[in-house]
Amino acid sequence: MSFVIGLLGGGFGGLVGLGGGTVMIPLMVGILRLSQHKAHGTSLVAVFFTGLMGAITYGLQGSLRLEAALLLAATAILTARLGARYAHSLAEKDLKRAFGLFLLFVAFLLLLKPYLAPVGLVRGTLAESFTLLLTGSFTGFLSGMMGVGGGTIMVPAMVLLLGMDQHTAQGTSLLAMVPASLVGAYTHHRLGNVESTLAMGLVPGVFLGTFLGGETAHFLPEGILRLVFTAVLLWTAWRNLRPTGRRP
Repeated sequence: MSFVIGLLGGGFGGLVGLGGGTVMIPLMVGILRLSQHKAHGTSLVAVFFTGLMGAITYGLQGSLRLEAALLLAATAILTARLGARYAHSLAEKDLKRAFGLFLLFVAFLLLLKPYLAPVGLVRGTLAESFTLLLTGSFTGFLSGMMGVGGGTIMVPAMVLLLGMDQHTAQGTSLLAMVPASLVGAYTHHRLGNVESTLAMGLVPGVFLGTFLGGETAHFLPEGILRLVFTAVLLWTAWRNLRPTGRRP
């Protein structure tokens, strides 16, 4: 079952250009009955391998900026640990609600994606470096807390603020998430929030699903894909945010 969940997570991610954590976590909680904490920690293990393979692929195409990735990772590896520990400190219902709000934010960014164009609001080497460090610190915390790669934040920031093209921004974010997700996954493992056997089953499924999703995306209208995935995210967010209706 873990392979199937990884396949679905990678497939949806490959179709719309997102990591599989936003899909894998709800499936692990809903189908495998993992706690929200363990689902987040286990997801980060798969995110590490996905980021590694994705970064290699983009790197071979020359679609990443190494110096930008290093700056992002420099602060992300510091805050990913804090994010993982903060998630561990939250009650199950609070972490579930926070994940629901995060899914709403991702859905908004997904709808915004076609309108993102290289703007370059930040100019100058020093200002760009500071922007990357600040973005890395925020996304690292979010990655460790939510069990995702953080590309949904890093890519728009690099496109809008630094004027980087979409493809290069995606490759750069994939490389930056490799050390950040590793630190987050290790911290969750130390806290007992990683199901190792399940995580190893997710990885091959994510690899295959990402490849199949990426290939399929060439034959399907991107606009429809984004709307379908946004609907899935909104439905999942509602399931996380709705009142349980149980009386104490």
